Amino acid sequence: MYQPVEQGTSPTSPAPAARRGVNRAGAAVLVALLLAVGTLLLGTARSPTATANATTTTDFAPTERHAKVARLVSSMFERSHYRQAPVNDPVSSLVLDRYLESIDGSRSYFLASDIQEFEKYRYELDDAITTGKLEPAFAIFNRFQQRNRERMAYAIKLLDTEPDFKVDESFEFDREHAPWPASRDELDELWRKRVKNDALSLMLADKTWADARDVLKKRYERVAKRSEQITADDVFENFMNAFAHVFDPHSSYFSPRNSEEYRIAMSLSYEGIGASLQSIDDFVTIMEILPGGSAQQNGELKANDRILAVGQGKDGKMVDVVGWRLDDVVQLIRGPNGSFVRLQIQPGNAPPGTQEHVLTLPRTKITLEAQAAKKEIRKVKRGNQELKVGVITVPSFYQDYNARAAGDEDYRSTTRDVRKLLDEIKAAGGVDGLVLDLRENGGGHLSEAIGLVNLFVPKGPVVQLRETGGRVEVLESEDKAAAYSGPLTILVDRFSASASEIFAAAMQDYGRGLVIGQQTYGKGSVQNLYPLDRYALGQDPGYGQLTVTIGMYYRVTGDSTQNRGVMPDLTLPSAISTDEVGESSRDGSLPWNRIRSSDFSREGAFTPLLPELQQEHDARIAGDPNFQFAVSEISALEKMRAEKSVSLNLAKRKAEREARTQEQLARENARRQTLGEPALKAATEIKDPPDAILGEAAEITADLSQLEPKFVARASSSDKGG
Repeated sequence: MYQPVEQGTSPTSPAPAARRGVNRAGAAVLVALLLAVGTLLLGTARSPTATANATTTTDFAPTERHAKVARLVSSMFERSHYRQAPVNDPVSSLVLDRYLESIDGSRSYFLASDIQEFEKYRYELDDAITTGKLEPAFAIFNRFQQRNRERMAYAIKLLDTEPDFKVDESFEFDREHAPWPASRDELDELWRKRVKNDALSLMLADKTWADARDVLKKRYERVAKRSEQITADDVFENFMNAFAHVFDPHSSYFSPRNSEEYRIAMSLSYEGIGASLQSIDDFVTIMEILPGGSAQQNGELKANDRILAVGQGKDGKMVDVVGWRLDDVVQLIRGPNGSFVRLQIQPGNAPPGTQEHVLTLPRTKITLEAQAAKKEIRKVKRGNQELKVGVITVPSFYQDYNARAAGDEDYRSTTRDVRKLLDEIKAAGGVDGLVLDLRENGGGHLSEAIGLVNLFVPKGPVVQLRETGGRVEVLESEDKAAAYSGPLTILVDRFSASASEIFAAAMQDYGRGLVIGQQTYGKGSVQNLYPLDRYALGQDPGYGQLTVTIGMYYRVTGDSTQNRGVMPDLTLPSAISTDEVGESSRDGSLPWNRIRSSDFSREGAFTPLLPELQQEHDARIAGDPNFQFAVSEISALEKMRAEKSVSLNLAKRKAEREARTQEQLARENARRQTLGEPALKAATEIKDPPDAILGEAAEITADLSQLEPKFVARASSSDKGG
């Protein structure tokens, strides 16, 4: 049997922040990098000053090594990918679209005439890949380099004159579906507004025009400089990923330079702030907050946030990093364990010009201890009775593989840690119900998902795995007895993916646990890792590595989680947009399907209880100020997401920002008034409110313990909490 790649927090897994357009990387290469400290593990990567080998103004050209790798990759996709699709003209057409999107996703560099010229390649790129004659891909990128130089020169020239910030005009910042500019005049007008918006955003941060002009001049010069530091390997990697992503969004090619970063991403222990990054349209963007890091512990850094500047220590000078190469920004963020780094952040879901803020984060060693499952006990009142509801938060499906391989009998893992927590709960007198919080759990080891199921369901099938050739394997849990048999709810959101979905689906299919929250991500595929150097036959090392989707996971019912994810039995609101996040939002995702059901015995069914649970939930949240505040915050965020353009009138933008600030303050004070707390005078005084979603999950669990007699019977005094 093949060894599936670890799911979850890796570049090939569905980073919780994944969204449509996630492969827009400007001129930079598409890769997610962990912020590890110490020596820069990027192979042939350059530091900001070590650019002697960088290409300057000459055109890029493919090498013989690129040709060999392209031929190898295309044959492996035809032979091994789950789709079993040939590399032909329809694939070529999609590759062209993906490639253009990865280079100029904002449609702000190429002219419509350029795009029309590239049409001659639409049905030639398949042959270019299979034969290794990659000149068309490099010709397209060389044209982009030319347009990029022109745009940066024009942007810098615009800074000679201060814009009129009193004019009523707007800037369309979301150009994903906009037409390509038809003329240079149209492109110039687009960039005039873009530069004006960049300046206005800085002035909203209390800078003068002179200050903003200096910052932008350095920024645009840096963008121009960084674009000249791109290598032919970068161009090749980007093109091969455009090809791979036609088959599905989780198959990827990693150059030798980025293969080591992939290794770091797959490890269970690393040092840094705990985040993965990607370059999108000149901005270094947070793709995922990783479990156990200082970023997660701080709680303010979010997926899709943009890093505008980086400072060393608690008071070091902030260095503007807009337009930087991704690996150079990683170098700035990395540093000695125990030191601090400061990040200037622009919220990711907010329009340009939204007020920025600075976070100071320690660089720490992210260990299994920090990632480990945690428990708490919540008390819920029902009349004169006080119920105890346990909450176990599972940030990922982890396993200390090295310790296990070394024979350490006490190696850490999700299943082992949750079992210990259940034992502790039982020893402390038990609980009336249990919540397993899998929100933002992007997955992890498949074996841990199976093991966790076995803590709640006796021995039986957990998940089915179908390989490329059609062979289906049923993976089963091993223990004959469950560790906990009381009322159980599983709390999920759109960021719950892969192994989290396997667990939640099994609990739902067995009728063992009530799934509550939001529709999950929908990643039902498995990838295999191929180090390509093994195919070099001792010649030309440095082929990189490939991840290829070679299988699909299925529920015990035979239904796939692919694209559809797991639908909750009871829905709770979430700030995560299902239109922007999830497998169904990603181009090239595999379709949903089903296979035969496995032989399993359903424990129970929650369907008869759902109407009353829903009724109790609706009545309760109507009078819960914390819950209503969460709903109002989500509504405000959705309103901001719907905006596709911003005003370029400075006074209007200031007024809009002040209005948003006052609206937020009004919502918070309405919540405080209902709770009998004193009102705040300024929005800067607002602190994070209680987790209303988790609070309601505990309430639903308490309802469940009282509504279903058999659950109450299970939670008897002799078996309560265990």
